[in-house]
Amino acid sequence: MRLSIFRSRHVLAVVLLSSFVFSSVPRPVLAADAVPDDERMLDEGMPDESMLDRVVVTASRTARTRDETLAAITVIDRAEIDRLQPPSLQALLAGRAGIALANNGGEGKATSVFLRGTESDHVLVLVDGIRLGSATSGGASLQDIPPEQVERIEIVRGPFSSLYGSEALGGVIQVFTRRPQGDAMPSFTFATGSERTRRATLGVGGRIGDTAQGGWYAINASHNRTDGINAYHGPRGFDPDLDGYHNDALVLQGGWRFNERWDVEARVFRAEGRNEYDGTASNLSETAQQTVGGRLHYAPTDALRIALNLARSDDLSDNYRNEAYASTFDTRRRMATLQADATLGEALLTFGLDWQADRVGSSTRYARDGRINRGLFVQWQQDLGAQSLQASLRRDEDSQFGGVTTGSALWGWRLGDALRLSARYGTAYKAPTFNELYFPGYGNPALQPEHARSVEIGLRGEHASGGWSLNAFETHIDDLIAYDADLRPAPGPNNIDRARIRGVEAVGDLRVADWDLRASATWLDPRADGDNASRGHRLPRRPTRSGRLDIDRRFARVSLGASVTGACHRYENLANTRRLDGYGLIDLRIGFEFARDWSVQLTAGNVFDRRYETAEFYAQPGRHWLLALRHAPGAR
Repeated sequence: MRLSIFRSRHVLAVVLLSSFVFSSVPRPVLAADAVPDDERMLDEGMPDESMLDRVVVTASRTARTRDETLAAITVIDRAEIDRLQPPSLQALLAGRAGIALANNGGEGKATSVFLRGTESDHVLVLVDGIRLGSATSGGASLQDIPPEQVERIEIVRGPFSSLYGSEALGGVIQVFTRRPQGDAMPSFTFATGSERTRRATLGVGGRIGDTAQGGWYAINASHNRTDGINAYHGPRGFDPDLDGYHNDALVLQGGWRFNERWDVEARVFRAEGRNEYDGTASNLSETAQQTVGGRLHYAPTDALRIALNLARSDDLSDNYRNEAYASTFDTRRRMATLQADATLGEALLTFGLDWQADRVGSSTRYARDGRINRGLFVQWQQDLGAQSLQASLRRDEDSQFGGVTTGSALWGWRLGDALRLSARYGTAYKAPTFNELYFPGYGNPALQPEHARSVEIGLRGEHASGGWSLNAFETHIDDLIAYDADLRPAPGPNNIDRARIRGVEAVGDLRVADWDLRASATWLDPRADGDNASRGHRLPRRPTRSGRLDIDRRFARVSLGASVTGACHRYENLANTRRLDGYGLIDLRIGFEFARDWSVQLTAGNVFDRRYETAEFYAQPGRHWLLALRHAPGAR
């Protein structure tokens, strides 16, 4: 691979060597010290490990406990990932509140994420706070992030351009990579499964020094290879062979605290893939997703915290047709953020500056290959007795589109110790991608950003056995970018459409007789609302009903579980003439802990071998299985 900077055998050697080198360092302190300061520095002191499970940062760019957060948010932690043992990140996200997926043929294949009925490029994806995605296509390759590399995922639903700028029109998905959770001991997983799937994950992490002055480190590497399935069965470029997938991923990260005022962090994430598929222009892609970032934190006083973040994100792709080179699409993003959090009595004031430069390097000539965006944002958070307020405002200056102002206001009211009412209004925007603007024979350089406004009301409750939430929302999108060959003045993308999206989301978890139940459901009405023939039609690839139910129980050393996911029918096109049937899937799992920190797990997916599609002409995997051996010291 032209893009490769490592091979799997080199990665595994580095991790194994590191595990021996660091196995003799002093015992690390609490896991709370091994996470970024935004997550570990709350109002006073250091939270314990149980508090870490309740801290979220994406919804406000500051550390807040879940019960303090006013936004609609779903958190998937490491314990849940270990319990579910998903084959891919898209399998972990399937059926979650507000989420619909469209996949081109199974593991490793292109996957679109629709959050609250918005477009797939209306979702901002972050990896450890760094934007991930392509400036040409607009999407992020979530399918290339191995679940074994993930510590937790925060899914924030609703418009958040007032904090993050472009792309956060439908919401934000942030992936946090794994950090040390105990002694400096290696962990690993080896697995094999159907479609000749082979997986290996190795990791080590720990702490050097003490809480006042010292550092932490984490190294995780994974290898995944599968022969795949013969996914595509459409009329063009059909090739009756298996569409394989190969992925190597590496995470390197660490930090050092100089004293109680200063600390620094650095991290690298890279995932390399080799993806086979059916196509006319190309049928093989070698890809790389990479983020590199550093963070300097300074707290001049207990009431003021300042953070400087510098990062780079790369989305690289070489494409081939029958092993012959066809094209290259590389996009690179450079980013910088300066953020200050000031405690003013009972309020928290956050203000900051974002800078981002996008650059395209491609074998395809674009009329313009770069742009710069500068953003200034401010946020106010305060509790007023039983009521809470979060208000934010942002001004973006794009080198191509000029200035855009977005805002958001969230209000919460505690109706008791276990019940909270919330309401929200927010605006958002999305700048066109380079493909929509400049791709030869397709792009339209006259495009303008899409704009949205959204209103939401929610109710959240807690009880001794779990909790629940209910959210209703309505979103209007103006200048929606749509494609139709017959459109004028130019065939291709045009700002000619509007959309109206209404929905209700329900989430709940319950413990009954030692059984853990987690459920989510989404009712969605996504409609085109423009003055054209498509008015009133459903937006493509969004089911109106979807849901998920996870059931788990542990019997001493044995764990049992099942997951049910499903969605009703959807349409492939805006004219609503090509229908994709709904489906329901059942997955089963069993695990056995045969020694301390050692376990074996067997998962069976789509046990009834249901045939279905989430994108037209692309089959999804039938019945499949995975057998895994895990060593996880201190697993939660």
